[in-house]
Amino acid sequence: MGLVTDEAGLRRTVEAWIADDPDESDRAELRGLLDEADEGVTDAVAELRDRFADRLHFGTAGLRGVVAAGPNRMNRAVVRAATAAVAGWLLAPDSSSRDARADVVVGCDARHRSAEFADEVAGVLAGAGIAVHMLPRPCPTPLLAFAVRYLGTAAGVMITASHNPAADNGYKLYLGDGAQVIPPADAEIEKRIAALGPLAPIPVAPAGSPLVTRHGDEIAQAYLAAVAGEAGPAIAGMARPPAGGAGLRVVYTAMHGVAGQLMLRAMRLAGFGAPHLVAAQAEPDPDFPTVAFPNPEEPGALDLALADARRLGADLVIASDPDGDRLAVAVPEPGAAGWRVLTGDQMGALLGARLLAWTADQAGPQARLVASTVVSSTLLAKIADAAGVRYAETLTGFKWIARAADGGPGARFVFGYEEALGYAVGDVVRDKDGFGAALAMLRLTAEARVQGRSVLDVYDELERAHGVHLTAQVTLRTADQAQVMRRLRAAPPDSFGAEAVSGLTDLAAEGGAGSRAEGGAGLRADVLVFRLAGGRVVLRPSGTEPKIKCYIEIIEPVTGRSLAAARAAATGRLAPLREALEALLAAV
Repeated sequence: MGLVTDEAGLRRTVEAWIADDPDESDRAELRGLLDEADEGVTDAVAELRDRFADRLHFGTAGLRGVVAAGPNRMNRAVVRAATAAVAGWLLAPDSSSRDARADVVVGCDARHRSAEFADEVAGVLAGAGIAVHMLPRPCPTPLLAFAVRYLGTAAGVMITASHNPAADNGYKLYLGDGAQVIPPADAEIEKRIAALGPLAPIPVAPAGSPLVTRHGDEIAQAYLAAVAGEAGPAIAGMARPPAGGAGLRVVYTAMHGVAGQLMLRAMRLAGFGAPHLVAAQAEPDPDFPTVAFPNPEEPGALDLALADARRLGADLVIASDPDGDRLAVAVPEPGAAGWRVLTGDQMGALLGARLLAWTADQAGPQARLVASTVVSSTLLAKIADAAGVRYAETLTGFKWIARAADGGPGARFVFGYEEALGYAVGDVVRDKDGFGAALAMLRLTAEARVQGRSVLDVYDELERAHGVHLTAQVTLRTADQAQVMRRLRAAPPDSFGAEAVSGLTDLAAEGGAGSRAEGGAGLRADVLVFRLAGGRVVLRPSGTEPKIKCYIEIIEPVTGRSLAAARAAATGRLAPLREALEALLAAV
């Protein structure tokens, strides 16, 4: 039976939304679904129920969802409501980050409707009397994060869904310090969205508003000078290739995203030769036609780049994600035709160690700080300890990594990373920055080549010095994350198969939030850390999907045996540990 007789309440809700929706195409989309529901089309009824069961919530960095009409999707109405709430929060006398400024920089990627959503943001902000700086479109996310501090704005809004599927888009908010939004600001904005009411009374300035400034290339030029040129980077000389190292054979893919042109400019300005471009993925395309999932972490995403690398005999493969904030890297296996895609943890150790080496002669070397998250490998902490520098462990998310040095008097942020291919080289950008990471990786590779070594040789040296650190993930899909975490707390396992649990840390019970440096307290989150005799298992609910994520780290010392033997021992422990963890999660 159709929606008219069975779902009268839902019909009223949908019709009320249609009456208030500012976008004609979205209104037509919902009317079409109502018509199908009236005809008894079951899929249409289910679709309406899902679209109106909830609304997108302003979460860890803003909004993200499928582009379609309705409150539980990404569309102009949802963007208008979110932006009105941001404007009200910025202008409120008691705002958690209120200051004398009232201007916002706005950027967008090349996803479906990104430009339209960016215009909506600009119109609502200008309608509230807030000056808007529009970046050239499309642009990568690190450029927006850089622009916030470069322009001295109160906030920044980036329309992007990063490496999500093609159907998605999102709304990412940056605060005036150039890093992503954190509590209590996100909760304050979420409350304002919930209390907003009808959209019709929200003033929206016309496209030609004098409050909207449309910038040209000058911000990109300033960013490139900071990350790759003589004006920078903050890690002095980091991006310059060593003598004789400019001839690297590099394959680069932009993964159908917006990083390509800026990456080529950065490499050229830093003194590196032009890479070979994966032609099929070089131009922005919101449909991402050559990849099943536009995330360089996903199996198969780098297939085209690796095929070109094998054909050309390349030294390195680098891959941006669609909005340019993440970086994937692959290197040739020695003595073979194969290639190895480096994990985020391996990249974090490599870049962290080299950045500490490159900055060793700077003034106040002990003030340097490196950071990673509670779910990332502990190898970087050991590298930092051996170098005599500060180390901070943060909650997941770059909003915490970028602020890791803020609470440490005199601390100087040198490097931070998360295992999901996010890296920050210096503080040019207080967020993930695939451009700075790419330049650092190019220099590392060129430096090793001049010395007659490979990238894998450099990594081998790190594990010989600090032990083998093998990491892996296990994921449990569950509709009730909270119940799983409650049961694990109520009856924590004393072992995972043959791996005895030597200790348990529940970060939900720890004081404070954000990060802890050099072993101090401060983290608070829904995270369980099980310590093993030679490793650990970390469990947390996903913030964006109905999953429990489990991060395994196995540590094997190298002392008294070969590196190959230590790695074999770690690999031998991984499979039974993974099986035991999967069995435990299936039972809770």
